[in-house]
Amino acid sequence: MPTLPVLSALLTLAACGAPAEEKALDPVCTDPEPPACIDAMIQDLSLHDDKVSDAEVSTTRDGDDFVTFVDASAGGYSRASAHPWTYVRFTELGAERVNVDDETALTDMTWHMAFRRFIIRLNSGDSGPSCVGASALMGRRYDAVDAVPEGVTFLEDDSYTDDCSLINDSSGLPGSPQVAMGPWWDYPGCVDTTGTPFVVQLEDGRVLKLVVERYYDGDGDDECDDSQATQEDGGFLTLRWRAL
Repeated sequence: MPTLPVLSALLTLAACGAPAEEKALDPVCTDPEPPACIDAMIQDLSLHDDKVSDAEVSTTRDGDDFVTFVDASAGGYSRASAHPWTYVRFTELGAERVNVDDETALTDMTWHMAFRRFIIRLNSGDSGPSCVGASALMGRRYDAVDAVPEGVTFLEDDSYTDDCSLINDSSGLPGSPQVAMGPWWDYPGCVDTTGTPFVVQLEDGRVLKLVVERYYDGDGDDECDDSQATQEDGGFLTLRWRAL
């Protein structure tokens, strides 16, 4: 028979109930569905099958947020097409680079976002075989987002017509496809961060809030805000994010 202290503890546990287990998330998808326009993508997005990005992807903590730096400079604007995309996965411990070449990535569900210069592709729809979706929360601030908004629709990348013609975004820049993450930037003459936060749903059901804070190395972001003139040293992105 239990001693009095043990019996007391058992009675307390019975009264209060055992600690609740965290509810497992339902995955959004589990099987890859490669994009429909692979041949067009290889040409339009300059995808490589013989190169894997070794660009820096590093993450630090800032309070409850992760801050991730992604070197998506790809050798500079005029040489970007000769460089592979940089693939990133968001984990519970931070973000990390996924070492995969561009063409293999079209059948690989392990990455969540792909970066090259100012373009951020999701692993979904016309960009990849998974189901990562994003929604831009226009007019809101990152700090004010503390839950997934009710009724939010997660969009996948929709970059091609039914006949595999590239759909360009509204920037006017050549070879800039329409992607769900497009509202992170504007182009008044330089790549200007809008501060628009996103909610991003990953294939395993996790949802992040995320904002792109910086695009240029050095003082380029401030100079872009001030002068709206072309800046050098672009493609060095700083992302702030956390799980909701």
